[in-house]
Amino acid sequence: MGTTIEDARRALGPVGVALPVSFAATAPIDAQREAVGRLERAGYRAVWTNEVLGKDALVQLSVLLAATERMVFGTCIANVWAREPETANGAAATLAQAYPGRLVLGLGVGYPAQAEATGREFGSPLARMRDYLSRMDSETYPPAPDAAYPRIIAANGPKMLALAGEISDGALPAMYPPEQTAQARQLLGPDKLLVTGLSVGVNPDPTEAKAEARQRVEALLEAPAYRKAMAGLGYSTEADDRLVAAVVPHRGPDSIAAKVHEHLAAGADHVTLLLPIGTEFEAGIAQLENLAPALRF
Repeated sequence: MGTTIEDARRALGPVGVALPVSFAATAPIDAQREAVGRLERAGYRAVWTNEVLGKDALVQLSVLLAATERMVFGTCIANVWAREPETANGAAATLAQAYPGRLVLGLGVGYPAQAEATGREFGSPLARMRDYLSRMDSETYPPAPDAAYPRIIAANGPKMLALAGEISDGALPAMYPPEQTAQARQLLGPDKLLVTGLSVGVNPDPTEAKAEARQRVEALLEAPAYRKAMAGLGYSTEADDRLVAAVVPHRGPDSIAAKVHEHLAAGADHVTLLLPIGTEFEAGIAQLENLAPALRF
């Protein structure tokens, strides 16, 4: 019998997809049920969902797990401000008991505004995450189901990645080039689960696809930490062609498949594809279906 991490690696496979995200509206649950069925039939083995305050990812996954036969689901990410850690463990363990081997719980600290919305101070992300993971295993009455599932932390910077390697089953960095995946693997060590979030451009018009990819990278570069990380990896701190191609493959399905391979070669166990935020749900599902033939490896 394998470990929880080894089992997750096998179940997830090398590549998965995140459901299209819009902060303006949530797709009806019937449309989501139909969509994950389509993605399963297209050959994907894993689907990831986001969470914001007001949208409960674990409730969402309970519906989608029931709507599929083998699909593995992950959260990218479940927000630590949305629920108490003991409740998070109880909910995740219940899903893991009901659907063994089909859940990966990704956890993240999110943003200061999300903490403020719940009446709490954001404080130190590292301290908050350490406390949250520790409290997940607190004794409760009745106890949570005795069902194993992997917990991974949304982590881009070296300190959070090191913490993920220390206290969790792995990490989920996102929107970085393969060189950062290699650094993440080095910090985590070989025995942790490394899931990489890869932004992809799917516009069939080459000029529009390039412009959209550049806009996404320019938005990322507004964060000083991201600019510093890119400089440390040997990239420009401007959205030049080299950086854009490294972060957001956008030259058709083959370019996306090639970038997935690069992340896997750099040490990722699994790569999940992230469509642009605001992608219309039905259009996004169709785009992911169209990508599937190039991603079957």
